[in-house]
Formats: sequence, structure tokens, C-alpha cells
Amino acid sequence: MTTAALIVAAGRGTRAGGGMPKQWRALKGRRVIDWTLEAFASAGVDLIALVLSADDSAAWEEFSGCAGLILAKGGAERAASVLNGLKALEPYGVDKVLIHDAARPCVSPPLIHCILNALDETPAAAPALAVTDALWTGADGAVTGTQDRNGLFAAQTPQGFRYRDILAAHLAHPGGAADDVEVARAAGLGVRIIPGEPDNIKITRPEDFTRAEHILGADMDIRLGNGYDVHRFGPGDSVILCGVEIQYEKTLQGHSDADVGMHAVTDAIYGALAQGDIGQHFPPSDPQWKGAASEIFLRHAANLAGEMGFTLSNVDCTLVCEYPKVGPHAAKMRAVMAEILGIGADRVSIKATTSERLGFTGRGEGIAAIATAALVKS
Repeated sequence: MTTAALIVAAGRGTRAGGGMPKQWRALKGRRVIDWTLEAFASAGVDLIALVLSADDSAAWEEFSGCAGLILAKGGAERAASVLNGLKALEPYGVDKVLIHDAARPCVSPPLIHCILNALDETPAAAPALAVTDALWTGADGAVTGTQDRNGLFAAQTPQGFRYRDILAAHLAHPGGAADDVEVARAAGLGVRIIPGEPDNIKITRPEDFTRAEHILGADMDIRLGNGYDVHRFGPGDSVILCGVEIQYEKTLQGHSDADVGMHAVTDAIYGALAQGDIGQHFPPSDPQWKGAASEIFLRHAANLAGEMGFTLSNVDCTLVCEYPKVGPHAAKMRAVMAEILGIGADRVSIKATTSERLGFTGRGEGIAAIATAALVKS
């Protein structure tokens, strides 16, 4: 079986605004048409017929010669554009064809597969959503009546057909159909309803771009980073942990203020960004960082994440020590860390554990910290 997608992209789409046809407008860093083409390519269709307006000369030049892509010229109305696309596919032995509006960039590969599979048993299949809202009739800004919604569906694309059947249906149709299902039914073809997807929206108005961006943003770049740090104890009377000074009979030794918790979180953020560690950004060989407050390092990591387009989702830090006791200070630590990171305290976890008196932490020789940071780019 040879499968094809016929993407209708010849319309002008003036209601969407933007000064150009909506299929060529930017959407989340790409064009609407790019998202649509990628959906069908990732679904594994064998061929894609792209119907373009004769006025879109740049697009003709861009897509000419692309592997697996066939171009056809748009007609005076949608039905004529579809017929031109179907004729362009005729030499390729197509068995199944999916006809889709370029302005539906959020279509999913699973929906595409579902429609193609249905064509094994029926000559036509199309997605739709059952109407659930109350329906009114109206005139001059006033309600004039109600409409029974039982049995009503909101149509979507892609609408799938056995190729020869829909080609014959379009050749016989006088034109003016609302969609290809209407053309198919006029030719006597039965059309199976496939459950549609609420996210498979058609971009029609300017606000639809915002909704489409949100839907496509579900494919987020999520990064996780780990951090680990150790500092030994030395003579002193307090330690700094996660930005909070705690009175104790010893202090932590290090080139900076030796805040082992803050260092671990900082390295976790750098790790998620694949940007090295504290030592690369703030070399201990540089005297300017001797005794420096560790919040300098943490702020730098958080700011770097923002510059790279990431939002810090949450951090989790575990301090490993017998003493001092962390529990009484954990809430303040979370507040301090949250302020530096620019996130809510409910996204900062600070906790402690002992090592059951095993190893260097169990012998009271120092403190270790383990941290994880989650970053999201949408």
C-alpha cells in the first residue's frame, strides 16, 4: 500500500491577521506549514502533495525537488485545489490519501495512523468531535432559538479516503463543497467518524496562534542535572549551609565560604545546562573568589539558565552529616535559596540524612551534599 498526504496550503487566511497567509506565519520558532509537514513525515506517509498558490513563488522554489514532496497549483476554491493535488498524485500508485488543511499544525501522528488504519475497512474516514455545548440560532445579536446538538459533530482533518474513490468523487462533483467528506458523500461513499482530538485545532483567528503555541509547547525540553560536593571540617564556631549560618563547634573549609549545599545545587544547574561546574566558572586559583559568598555562584548559574531560555522548575538538596542538625533551619534555608534562584520556596527541597556513622561524614570529618535540578524550556 502507498499512502499519501495532500496538504492544502493555497489559501490566503486573512482572518488570522499578520499581513500574510497564515500557513507562512511564524509559530513557536517555525512556520505553521513546517509543523504540519513534520507531523505527516513523522507519521511515515510515503508521499506528500503540497498544494500551493501560484502567488507563493518563494515556496515553489523552496520545496521544488524535495524528496517525497510533490507540488500542485491551487485552484480558485478549496475543492479545485484538492482536485489538482489528487491529479498530481495519480502517477504514483497511491492507495490511501489523507486530505489535510495546512492551518492544522497540531495534528498528531497517532490520529493520522488511526485514520489510515480505518481505510482498510471503509472507503472513507474522518475525525470529528461530538458537539457538547448548547447550540443557538441568532440574528442581529440576539438569540432566536435553540438547536438540538444530538448527532452533531465538529469536523476536523485529515480526512482519509481510498485514492481512486475520492478522485472519482471530485471529478464528478460540481464544486462548492464545505469539505471532502461532503464530496465523498455526494458520490455515495460511506464515511466513518473517527474520534478527533481537541488539540487538533484549525488556525483561523489571531488568538488561535497563542493556543497552538501552547499545544505545541507540550513538547518541552526538560533537563535534569546532578551536583555533588564535599567540604572538610576545620577549626571554627559556625558553618554556612544553603545560605544560612548555623552555630557549631567547627567550620567548613574551602576556597570560598564552603557552603557545600549551595555548591551542590549550583553544580546541578550547570550540569543540566551542560555548562561544566563551579570550578570552570569560578576557578579556585583566582584569588578574587577566596572567601566569596556562594550565592554569587548560585545566582550566576540561575541567570545562565535564564539566558539559555530555561526556567528552573525545582531543586532538591540532601545534606549528609551527623552534625549540625539541619531540620530546625530547613525552612529558612529554603527561603534563602528560593530568593536567590527566583522561584517559590515550594520548589526548593532541603533535607538531611546521616550516614549511620559510616565514612568521613559518619566520623564527623566533614559534610557532603547531593543535589538535583530540573530545568524546562517550552
